[in-house]
Amino acid sequence: MALHFHNIGLIGTHKNPQVADTLAIVARFIHQLGLNVMIEAVSAEALQDLAYNIVSLQELGERCDLVIAVGGDGNLLQAARTMSCYNVPVLGINRGQLGYLTDLAPDDFEGHLHAILSGKFVSEARFLLQGEIHHALGNLATKDNALNDIVLFPGEIAQLIEFELRIDGRFVYSQRSDGLIISTPTGSTAYALSAGGPIIAPALNVLLIVPKLPHTLTNRPVVIDANSLIEIRLSPNNKTLPRLSYDGQTHVNLEFDNIIIIRRQEQSITLLHPEHYDYYKVWRQKLGWGKQLIKIGTEIP
Repeated sequence: MALHFHNIGLIGTHKNPQVADTLAIVARFIHQLGLNVMIEAVSAEALQDLAYNIVSLQELGERCDLVIAVGGDGNLLQAARTMSCYNVPVLGINRGQLGYLTDLAPDDFEGHLHAILSGKFVSEARFLLQGEIHHALGNLATKDNALNDIVLFPGEIAQLIEFELRIDGRFVYSQRSDGLIISTPTGSTAYALSAGGPIIAPALNVLLIVPKLPHTLTNRPVVIDANSLIEIRLSPNNKTLPRLSYDGQTHVNLEFDNIIIIRRQEQSITLLHPEHYDYYKVWRQKLGWGKQLIKIGTEIP
């Protein structure tokens, strides 16, 4: 059977020896299929066999037609944030704890991976967030992206921060809290879930705004259209400088005059899954929901 992909990039944390072992096994498996293997440079530090091309994360995007992330959801998030800008699909092999996004098991991946490489897979587009930090005068300071969430949080422990929220230029509220989570549907099962937000089906074109321990009983999570423009302004009354987090991987120190702009990123990321992928099944497994009581074909009409 002809293979659908030819240049495969691999990425995985170099700090977990189990990830390194699986990364080496996956690399050999792909190489034996006659495909070109490229390994992200930091990930390759834990590997003894350097017979493969060692490239940067950006080069994976430029040269690969598929990137495989080995590890936990954090590894896939890192890959997706970069690969979204190059229109390269991402597949996950789970070596982490939760594995909402990494589908393949490390001890049973060969058959599924071969099928995917042969073109038998479910393709799913997930959108990302783009966050921009502006100074009060309007000039852009920094920008970055996130697949799960962008989070405003205190720079110090046990310090409330004060800010105001605007959506599409309209004032929504001011708030004193531990911060604010702006989440995609993908991120609704991550930090936003822990903060009391709802689970959102990944196909929906919406954003989730979840306050973190607000100093009031009336602030609740809200769901808005994903095409909205979110603006967060910091209060000059803050006693500590807050920070901004992108997927918990990139952290930026803020200044009191900063204006945070968050919108949907123009480029999406394509995630590949095995043929019979079902995100409801993933929710059941990860959240410990009850088993099915009524078998298919026996329901009451």
